[in-house]
Amino acid sequence: MKYKHLFFDLDHTLWDFDTNAKLTLQELYETLDLQRKGVDDFEKFYQNYLHHNMKLWERYRNGFIKQAELRIKRMRLTLLDFKIGDEALAETMSKRFLEMLPTRKALFPHTVEVLEYLKNKNYQLHLITNGFEEVQHQKIVNSNIHHYFDKVITSEASNSLKPNKEIFDFALSTTKAHIKESIMLGDDLVADIMGASNVGMDQVFINHIGKQPDFTPTYTVKCLKELKEIF
Repeated sequence: MKYKHLFFDLDHTLWDFDTNAKLTLQELYETLDLQRKGVDDFEKFYQNYLHHNMKLWERYRNGFIKQAELRIKRMRLTLLDFKIGDEALAETMSKRFLEMLPTRKALFPHTVEVLEYLKNKNYQLHLITNGFEEVQHQKIVNSNIHHYFDKVITSEASNSLKPNKEIFDFALSTTKAHIKESIMLGDDLVADIMGASNVGMDQVFINHIGKQPDFTPTYTVKCLKELKEIF
């Protein structure tokens, strides 16, 4: 068995962030009566949120903004798209979103099946995530996959973010894993795949949405079930 330690990303890899975010925003849309406040199209509201969230996470990863700014600004900018400059509403949405989102349970197809398969083959499974400490732990507990993972390494605990070398070094040190017996599995070509490659760790690109990478990862799969062909 070439690999002993499998390091998974969480959001967009195992835990279906977009689906869970949409359910949460839909509930906020209704309970806060956003339609009456001027948000006349929920689907546009949701897509704009995803756009702002992605851009702000990129800025957060690169050290340009702090966690608190990311949390509030993604709501503020989405509301401003509908000409709503209501700071109190943005703060309420940010707070409630972070309370509600981790209670959602949508996982990508075959997540539990594959984690069970890997665990039964005696791989040591871990998470490396740029998500917030408390929120990420709540996600895996509420979606009932927490027991599959030996260690959960977050950006907060490691004081670093993927793709930086420091978070991978911290993960290897925490798990007492050697780099040549370790592999990173994730959906993000920069944070997960290039980040791991830059420290000499093999990678599996979980390509749920058919991206075209501009370099070749160690392995590429289109769905989680295909991991059974590798491990």
